[in-house]
Amino acid sequence: MAESLNAQTGGPSARRRPPEWIVVLARAAVTRRGRLGLALAGLIVAIALLGPILAPKSPTEFVGMPFAPPSGGAVFGADVLGRDVLSRVLAGGLAILTLAAIATALGVSIGTSLGVAAGYMKGPVDEVIMRTLDVALAFPQIILALLLVSIVGPELWLVCVAVAAIHAPQVARVARSATLRAAEEDFVRHTEAFGLPRWKIMLTEILPNIVSPLMVETGLRLTYSISLIASLSFLGFGLQPPAPDWGVIINENRIAILSNPWPVLIPILLIATLTVGVNLFSDAIARSALGIEAPIGPAQPNAGGIAVGAAGTTRSRAGAAPL
Repeated sequence: MAESLNAQTGGPSARRRPPEWIVVLARAAVTRRGRLGLALAGLIVAIALLGPILAPKSPTEFVGMPFAPPSGGAVFGADVLGRDVLSRVLAGGLAILTLAAIATALGVSIGTSLGVAAGYMKGPVDEVIMRTLDVALAFPQIILALLLVSIVGPELWLVCVAVAAIHAPQVARVARSATLRAAEEDFVRHTEAFGLPRWKIMLTEILPNIVSPLMVETGLRLTYSISLIASLSFLGFGLQPPAPDWGVIINENRIAILSNPWPVLIPILLIATLTVGVNLFSDAIARSALGIEAPIGPAQPNAGGIAVGAAGTTRSRAGAAPL
């Protein structure tokens, strides 16, 4: 956090040290937990992105009888209408990941804005924002999403808005807590002495110094977004058949899970693997920010001149003090 103050006063370390959140990400990426999380999440993302290209058949092409067992022409058999399970699964991941990413970004952006404003402005502004968000938190997540979506119908943009509305209050609480701590730091007081507008202080001083907890929260929100959107698709409020979607695929084929379980098991395994991967990397970020998990191997300097040592400390080549 002292980087901002050093930049104001021309301190030498501020010119060499990258932002703290970049250091935390780099440190998390080289831990065992972080590597495993990135590997799992990256595998599922690659399947979702490349799946429509690699699918052996069209997701709407009929290859056999309904719920036909695996065969040479269909590795995982056929679904409820006789379509290739593998092709539909490969083509169905991109939609859910895209919707989850958009909903997460929207929810985190709104929640961060409200939380930073509440934590820094304090007083009546804090009370109005947080008490309003407390009302939203009182509703169960899935019920609130169903209420919002059922008003207009299964529109994809509304699904994103509904999931973002669920995330915003919880992100706001995290952002407010981090802002209350950051607002008491000397570098913020130093900036306030120059008479800068409050919005500029929140944008240039507060926000860059609360990125680390927000990164952890973003990872958690992403996993919740995936689960919520898959649940809404399962209930018929997401993508509509015959469009391939992992939630839709599970719902369509659950009636014959004993005849051919692959149409149900494969999407569930993919969603579960992605959730575990994102959670592992989020946990690695949290541990690295607290300095309680050491990277693998000897210290390696990164492009910004930062060496991440075995004890998890961070120093510049010039010998600057640990963050």
